[in-house]
Amino acid sequence: MPKFLQVVSVQEAVQTITSIARPVSTETIPLEEAGGRVLAEDVTADLDIPGFTRSVMDGYAVIAAETSGAGEALPTILRCTGRVLMGEGTTAPIRRGECVYVPTGGMIPPGADAMVMIEYTEELGDQVLVQKPVAPGENLILQGEDFKAGEQVLPGGTRLSPQDVGALAAVGRTRVEVYRRPLIGIISTGNEVVPVGTTPSGSQVRDVNSYLCRTVAESCGCRTRSYGIVRDEEEALAEVLNRAAVETDGVLISGGSSKDARDHGATVIARAGSVLVHGVALAPGKPTIIGKAGAVPVIGLPGHPASAYVVLMVLGIHLFGGLTGGGPRPSRVETAVLNVNIPSTRGREDYIRVSLDRDDGKKTVATPLFGKSGLLNTLVRSDGLIRIPAGAEGMEAGTPVEVLLW
Repeated sequence: MPKFLQVVSVQEAVQTITSIARPVSTETIPLEEAGGRVLAEDVTADLDIPGFTRSVMDGYAVIAAETSGAGEALPTILRCTGRVLMGEGTTAPIRRGECVYVPTGGMIPPGADAMVMIEYTEELGDQVLVQKPVAPGENLILQGEDFKAGEQVLPGGTRLSPQDVGALAAVGRTRVEVYRRPLIGIISTGNEVVPVGTTPSGSQVRDVNSYLCRTVAESCGCRTRSYGIVRDEEEALAEVLNRAAVETDGVLISGGSSKDARDHGATVIARAGSVLVHGVALAPGKPTIIGKAGAVPVIGLPGHPASAYVVLMVLGIHLFGGLTGGGPRPSRVETAVLNVNIPSTRGREDYIRVSLDRDDGKKTVATPLFGKSGLLNTLVRSDGLIRIPAGAEGMEAGTPVEVLLW
């Protein structure tokens, strides 16, 4: 196994992950549990929504043409023939010279084609003085204006927001088919790595990356399972990877991806299936591995926490999004102005951690936090990343940049 296969671009790495991260199986769940899940079916309206033409405010249903020219000095005088009650309709048609009181959300009587706001009327017994003209359709929601019967309400692949769940309720879906939440196996490697509850001694370090992996995966709609810390031994890693590939939908291996003789990630993944990428034109994160253990996608992450986290945010989200069926979670982006020059190496994408200063009320300023990939402080103190394209040789101070927020 060569130390590195051909280093690929970030775009090619994303395409590779997307091609192997297929949606998992589906399940049917109660609507009240559907928030945040990914819809696995197209949903259509079972009937017109609304099922009747309704008022959007308190007032009087009228024939719009009869209000032409109405004003405070010369109002249109109509006879009020009744009131519509909420939850009840009326089949009695409105005639010329008449109006009917309708509360917000109430059904408009047949023959009426507009609503006059109550603020522009005055009652005198059974007479109503209309002091402002209205146009046909004004202050109404027409039958089927929201959704018509048979119209698609939500396509499959939608990650269900609160408003989406509300729409499902409106079309009578008490249960929905969704993709189940994928299970991601997390393996940490390294003779120097110890559990977080252990006080490190000598050259030992606590297991940070497992928790980074867990938090990012779960924020993308996945479940996680830890397979503990595996020593830098090929057979030990192979045994754990083979077990994880049977029990999970995707695997993250932290450490073991670089060129050191003790790093067995690429060899073990190749034994279990195939290595598709070993080396991405990405900084930090060049040693990243993308492969399969059997049919299960695997990403081998660098061991340094900052590198691992950048790879998760740039590449890992495509693994999680592909498995959930909903695509990668939308990026939160904020525009800022760079306040210092940033050097970069042409031919690779650089992701620079930055902090944002939003205090001056005029513009947001991005300050790079330069630091080695083994440092956590730049992650903790930063607000996000800026991307320097592979074809650029850095960015100059004063350049507008898009910050990918954590």
